[in-house]
Amino acid sequence: MSAEILINVRPGETRVAYVEAGTLIDLKIERKTSPTLVGSIHRGKVIRVLPGMQAAFVDIGLEKAAFLYVGDIREDFDEGFQEERDENLDENLDLIDEQEPFKRNSSVIKTPIQDLINEGQHILVQVAKDPMGTKGARLTTHVSLPGRFIVYLPTIRHLGISRKIENEQERDRLKAIVQKANPSGGVIVRTAGEAASDESLKTDIEYLDRLSKEIFKNYEKRKSTGLLHQEIDVELRALRDLMNEDVITVWVDDLESHKRVEKFVGQLMPKYKQNIVHYQESKPLFDMYEIDLEISRSMDRKIWLKSGGYIVIDEAEALVVVDVNTGKFVGKRDLEETILKTNLESVKEIAHQLRIRNCGGIIIIDFIDMEKESNREKVLALLGEELKSDRARTNIISMSPLGLVEMTRKRIRPSMIKTLCEPCSYCEGKGFVKRKSTIAGEIFRELERDLNPNDRKKVTVVIHCHAEVVDWVYEVESETLSFIEKKIGRSVAFKIEPGYHVEQYEIFYI
Repeated sequence: MSAEILINVRPGETRVAYVEAGTLIDLKIERKTSPTLVGSIHRGKVIRVLPGMQAAFVDIGLEKAAFLYVGDIREDFDEGFQEERDENLDENLDLIDEQEPFKRNSSVIKTPIQDLINEGQHILVQVAKDPMGTKGARLTTHVSLPGRFIVYLPTIRHLGISRKIENEQERDRLKAIVQKANPSGGVIVRTAGEAASDESLKTDIEYLDRLSKEIFKNYEKRKSTGLLHQEIDVELRALRDLMNEDVITVWVDDLESHKRVEKFVGQLMPKYKQNIVHYQESKPLFDMYEIDLEISRSMDRKIWLKSGGYIVIDEAEALVVVDVNTGKFVGKRDLEETILKTNLESVKEIAHQLRIRNCGGIIIIDFIDMEKESNREKVLALLGEELKSDRARTNIISMSPLGLVEMTRKRIRPSMIKTLCEPCSYCEGKGFVKRKSTIAGEIFRELERDLNPNDRKKVTVVIHCHAEVVDWVYEVESETLSFIEKKIGRSVAFKIEPGYHVEQYEIFYI
């Protein structure tokens, strides 16, 4: 199926959308004010060991201490070169789930954390999960470096092949190439490595091996806590992980970013270089497939289905609950058929929303209760089929007699709701309002979209909005404001309206 990657770059924010046949499949949003830490490698200092929790707090130079669990601490730097197939290997948007081999082995590790690390000790750690809510970043000592075709594991001797590569002959071929390369660390071949040439895999291994040695060298030199290695920018990560034969075009709406993307693709995957296109239309890039509309829809609590039914999605800190309802759908013949059709239709929307919203952790889906066991099996089978295309690792546990499905979805970063929204001051944290940066972004995009460049009589734009939004624009988004003014050829002024809701604004052309 043909696909496109849309890269929307603005001074304070970068958004990457993966679109298949006009439908938004994956979305990634990263802001300069809150960049992701996942994949970054630090020299950390253990500040507190908690035997009762079998965990430790580690200072890595951030405002909040990070968290290191005993299962994420390697005991032996040479575990023997394992040439077994690891059926648990999978990948999400950014990385293969490289932690899986260690999680599996950690279940038999008996050494308590107080015998592995001490307070005041310096250790090399990698961020496995961004800070979420009240929790600090989660760390691991099992360093992994993702490349185009492989993930390199400098601290363990392990050979794995992504489970999505099912052909036995291809698995054997890839295994033989890696063994011939004789890497000093472990290697996991990614799904993108299927059919890759010997030279491409060897180049990946050699480059990541040199990078790992440089990181360890810098660790030895550095005496204080802090950053040793930072992952590449979000748009480059997306291309490294998503670029394949199905992607016919990569649209980039910023000239400087287009040059960087073109150079990156030319070096890493030159056969796709001609697919990189600089988007120069006046119409905003994401309007090409109404992605902003889809984002707005996905921030709603209630999502309507085409039949008239709907689903309700509620997020807690470590739990997501999805409720399915028939709504306006009354069916045609009998109740059981109506319920089955609603449940089957909801499955596709639920799988879609989980990907777009980047929901993770434990997920409970409350399907409408079905009397027939065969109907429950149909719904469960379809859910499993729809989740196969999810790049994050998922695991369906069961369906109860009441129609409750328990499942998990791997979470590395905060969900879209947590990224674009903040706890609502109007309702004391019981709900959400859009972040000031989100509202500012909506205002800027509306200016780009609605202002007629041929109407030269109106030379000034006045935005009536909440005081907090005005403060945010002038204090944080001044560069973006200048960018917009230059692009639309008009000055933009803001007028504070004390009675406005923080999300409310109006645009006037004078």
